[in-house]
Amino acid sequence: MEFANRSVKLILEDGTIFKGYSFGAAKNVSGEVVFNTGMVGYPETLTDPSYKGQILVFTCPLIGNYGVPGDEKENDLFKYFESDRIQVLGLVVSDYSFDYSHWNAKRSLAEWLIEHNIPALFGVDTRALTKRLREKGTMPGKIICDDSLDIDFFDPNKKNLVAEVSVKEPLFYKKGKRKIAVIDCGVKNNIIRAFLKRDITIIRVPWNYDFSKERIDGILISNGPGDPMMCEETIKNVRKTLSLNIPILGICLGSQILGLAAGAKTYKLKYGHRSQNQPCKESGTKRCYITSQNHGYAIDSETLPQDWREWFVNNNDQTNEGIIHMSKPFFGTQFHPEASPGPEDTEFLFDMFLRAMMS
Repeated sequence: MEFANRSVKLILEDGTIFKGYSFGAAKNVSGEVVFNTGMVGYPETLTDPSYKGQILVFTCPLIGNYGVPGDEKENDLFKYFESDRIQVLGLVVSDYSFDYSHWNAKRSLAEWLIEHNIPALFGVDTRALTKRLREKGTMPGKIICDDSLDIDFFDPNKKNLVAEVSVKEPLFYKKGKRKIAVIDCGVKNNIIRAFLKRDITIIRVPWNYDFSKERIDGILISNGPGDPMMCEETIKNVRKTLSLNIPILGICLGSQILGLAAGAKTYKLKYGHRSQNQPCKESGTKRCYITSQNHGYAIDSETLPQDWREWFVNNNDQTNEGIIHMSKPFFGTQFHPEASPGPEDTEFLFDMFLRAMMS
């Protein structure tokens, strides 16, 4: 490996330094340092557009052991990834497995990272790093591979990251008679797969696209990176649609945008929810679901208008995990019902959305 054993370091904005060894590209990067507690699914996680602008820390100590699959496509989507590229700025792990074994693997994780020009380091005390982020909160940081080319700290949440990951022109996925508009704020491929599996035709539109004149049966507001308040045009377009009875489903950032369009407020979480094991309790039934999540912002439930109510709550920290309108077919969840990677316990929400479209 060309860059293996090259000493590199992760520097946090508070001055804390974590040293390690490179197994990715020799490149200095700066972004928001966040952690993910998932145990599997690094190809899907690394290609999730919600990680745009972030340096990702995996708390699971074994990374790279099953390699990376190939670039096969199905329905014009990469079959094994959540977008067409690695979205994270950089990767930090405790232990990297240089030897991999899996029937579907076509290359190592290191080879894939270098192919996409993404720096990565192993040999880091990720437990100490995660504790630091839990105590202080997520913060800007930088991976330095070359001290002579030092860079400044950068907070990606001050940018409109959604505009960078969204499609530029509408795309069509033709499958069935029912048609939905997917507002692409950084949509994961598995969300599109979930609807195609249910014989739904999709028009995938840019984040700022005015879809009010489209003849559609439903609207999905997708996941995406950064601060939802940056999506002013999306919020405005969704707000116009709330006067109609077209069913709306928001996922992750999409749920926050739906809440903002309704009149609620959002805020930044201390360190966010990024894992495949977040317990979420449904209000009313008190049933708890294990969910897949990736977000750094949440809706303030206390600011929901009277005709909306809190739908799901996170059992760990009691933050909002979903909202639903009292009489109209509008609802959103912070967690990912398509769960790639993660449990499929809440995929029934897609069927609930389809039933609302047909009623």
